[in-house]
Amino acid sequence: MRESCSNVKRFTVRLNFHGDLDFFLGSRGGTGAIQRSLAEKTSVKDVVESCGVPHPEVDLILMNQQPIGFSQTLTGDAEIEVYPVGTAPTQWTDKRLQPSSAKSFVADGHLGTLTRNLRLLGFDVAYDRDADDRRLLNVMERESRALLTRDRRLLMHAIVNTGYYPRSQNDEELTIEVIRRFQLLEAIAPFTRCLRCNENLREVAKADVIEKLEPLTKIYYERFRRCIGCGQIYWAGSHFQKLQKRIETLQSQFSNKSVA
Repeated sequence: MRESCSNVKRFTVRLNFHGDLDFFLGSRGGTGAIQRSLAEKTSVKDVVESCGVPHPEVDLILMNQQPIGFSQTLTGDAEIEVYPVGTAPTQWTDKRLQPSSAKSFVADGHLGTLTRNLRLLGFDVAYDRDADDRRLLNVMERESRALLTRDRRLLMHAIVNTGYYPRSQNDEELTIEVIRRFQLLEAIAPFTRCLRCNENLREVAKADVIEKLEPLTKIYYERFRRCIGCGQIYWAGSHFQKLQKRIETLQSQFSNKSVA
């Protein structure tokens, strides 16, 4: 016979969330601290996520000043420290729960502008505006991509190994967030990826694409790139300076935030 909850000795878990993890706590965690009263064995992952914090946002968990993993079972009173990526204590580097970087991403349908910005900088971002949760998770798992989404429940799926919940509502700040979180600054390679389909661009001889060019483009431009996927042709037209300006703005803002 299953033991009733009334016969189970209750215990208390106090969680202290550090860094910007209070972003997920709302009014409940004004000081970054939340207390949970439990009556059954529970994994630390489940307790952390019951507070609204997705596990991919957590890089280090300490219980009794010792690092533990997400599968650690809680059975009695405990004081737990929860740290995000980038703010954890310098010791226990081998106990980190998140990779510090990623090379490819999949973004949900609400992050179209972020996707375009990242592709503009040369990053591999899979994106389908109409993709449902199952498809996003399938692409993430099959292609080993980091998941970018503002759906915290989606980010809490057990199969999500690496992911990020963008905080800002400003498009350029979102891009800086992702660059910072996944240490992408040195990997920026502008104008190397197709903004439409995400495939790589390759230099192509003018003679090979001249039949597809507009009359004035044929006259004024000599260097072209073509997407190896969809065949879209790119050149340094009137839009190029605007795109270059956007890239310089992003890089300068990132530098300013790094110094601050």
